[in-house]
Amino acid sequence: MSKLAPASPAPRIPRLLALQLCVQALITLWPYVLFQPWYLSVFAGLLIAWRGALAWQDRSAPAGWLLVPLAFLGLAAIVLAYGNPVGRLPGLSLLCLLLPLKLLETRNTRDVRAALLLNFFLIVGMFLHEQSAMIGVAAALAMIGALATAGRLQRAALPIKGSVVQALKLLAQGVPLMLAMFVLFPRVDGPLWGLPIDAYSSKTGLSDHMTIGSISNLIPSGEIAFRASFEGEIPPPAARYWRGPVLTHFDGMDWKQVSTFPGPAPFHDATGRAWRYTMTMEPHNLRWLLALDFPTASDSGRFTTEFALITPQLLRKRMRYTVQSSPDLVVGKDEPEWKLKASLNLPHDFNPRTLQEGSAIAAATPDPEARVKAAIEFMRKSRLQYTLSPPPLGRNSIDDFLFSTRAGFCEHFAASFVVLMRAAGVPARVVTGYQGGEFNPIDSTLVIRQSDAHAWAEVWIAERGWLRVDPTAASFPSRIEDGIAASLPASDVLPLAVRNQLSWLRTLRYRWEALGNAWNQWVLGYNAQRQMELMQKLGITNPDWKLLASLMASTAGVWLLWLVWRHFPKRQRLDALDRNWQRFCQRMARLGLPRDPWESPIDYAKRLGIAKPPYRESFDSIAEFYATHRFGKTPATTPDIARQSAQLNELFTRLRS
Repeated sequence: MSKLAPASPAPRIPRLLALQLCVQALITLWPYVLFQPWYLSVFAGLLIAWRGALAWQDRSAPAGWLLVPLAFLGLAAIVLAYGNPVGRLPGLSLLCLLLPLKLLETRNTRDVRAALLLNFFLIVGMFLHEQSAMIGVAAALAMIGALATAGRLQRAALPIKGSVVQALKLLAQGVPLMLAMFVLFPRVDGPLWGLPIDAYSSKTGLSDHMTIGSISNLIPSGEIAFRASFEGEIPPPAARYWRGPVLTHFDGMDWKQVSTFPGPAPFHDATGRAWRYTMTMEPHNLRWLLALDFPTASDSGRFTTEFALITPQLLRKRMRYTVQSSPDLVVGKDEPEWKLKASLNLPHDFNPRTLQEGSAIAAATPDPEARVKAAIEFMRKSRLQYTLSPPPLGRNSIDDFLFSTRAGFCEHFAASFVVLMRAAGVPARVVTGYQGGEFNPIDSTLVIRQSDAHAWAEVWIAERGWLRVDPTAASFPSRIEDGIAASLPASDVLPLAVRNQLSWLRTLRYRWEALGNAWNQWVLGYNAQRQMELMQKLGITNPDWKLLASLMASTAGVWLLWLVWRHFPKRQRLDALDRNWQRFCQRMARLGLPRDPWESPIDYAKRLGIAKPPYRESFDSIAEFYATHRFGKTPATTPDIARQSAQLNELFTRLRS
């Protein structure tokens, strides 16, 4: 029995293909630098650089046993970063580690295909982090690179430029199908599948409670909290108070909401001044919505008894809603006794100096409005400083701020003023939200960032209801009129988006943010309602999911059939010379003398002459005419072809006789 020959080793991948794989991995992984700890990105980058160096030197991949400790080291880094290897973020970081490890063991085309498959998984994974326009561009670039690398894998001789062009053609062929599925796929109000438990754990934004220092932690963030698009005139800066959680309960350290429950919309005079606008709220994983003081009507959300807006469910996706607010509205004149009592409660074993000062203000004047002015004047005379980096406070935080450190941020001012008012016998509470906004002239929207987070106070005056008092603005008016950057000392660190910038850089930022807003509105915001509106504009009055699915399937089917027809091999169109030759060959085939595919015209004529000697001269003449004018330099003229057609007709007549 003969022995089986040993299998030949798989050929090594070409050097340029290995380098292209490394570049493609970097293109795919760079967006993840924004989402994961820096040392995980550095570790993956070093592994890719190692594989690239080996490919540059045309050396083979390292031994497999070397990758085992590297894999365990990467897994330990992931556990260190996230606490466990299970979940959305650690799972994606694990894929980011597996890709460079796979490159280090890539030796043949099968390994290349597995590495490309990991690239495609990571491209989809980008959207589990964020769905912004920037991520869309990054995913498109990574997809082009992955398809170009796959093209080089199939045709090693294909140049890089040619592979990129081929990838662009493939993507272009898929664009109509993508648009049909995007527009016609039936939308549902809710996710199609459950997300991991950590899917909403890292939302940045205002909280529903306040500890002194919590709001100032938001200021270094330039992230957009929400956008507002107004019908007509935009409110002046002094009117841009965006109402959020209202905090009444104070335990000496933290400010919290009392039990919030839905209430009726505040009564307003329809003839009074009103702002009408559309909000696009970013997700924050809480229930409150933002609106200008005071919201009177909204197509989404519910009103609370504190005149704020909330949603029935946690806000876990971008939300678009319309609001009407009346800035001159009088609210809360008929507040129940229990609510006013809750707005006077103070813990007696905290901040004794502030309580003493409030009692002194109450003893000096019986008028509540005069007490408000006296408290503001007291804070002005205290020469308080407005800063993002105040000194630490002790147990009696209000006393420390007003009488010792005298440096703080908006929550220091608001909380201290409310405590003073309660000590003076005036019901008061803290309102958190945002103040200000930057107008974007590109898309005419008002952009409000996390750095615009603010806290102010409300006091209750008989016959006037709840009145807004902003002690920060009273001490530092520039905070309201010119923004936070104008009121903070130069030493405080601010996000790039709110710093004073060169005009061209600011214009560039406006354009980019306008593009992001358009992406949010027309791509991410394409929900069931917008789909219904689009179908009605197209003349489909009552579309249901069955009709939409049928339209999508038929549109996709037509496009796929066109692609098949477009790429199906076409029969070459024959000219007059070829048509005469085909007539001749077909007539001879019917006589039992077919032409073999490899047979030249001259050889075919010789074989026909042997089979039918009386017609030898005609066969030779027809074959020589075709060979001379088809393969020679002299093209056949129309009269020549006409004469040959007549010769063929005469020959066919003779053959029939």
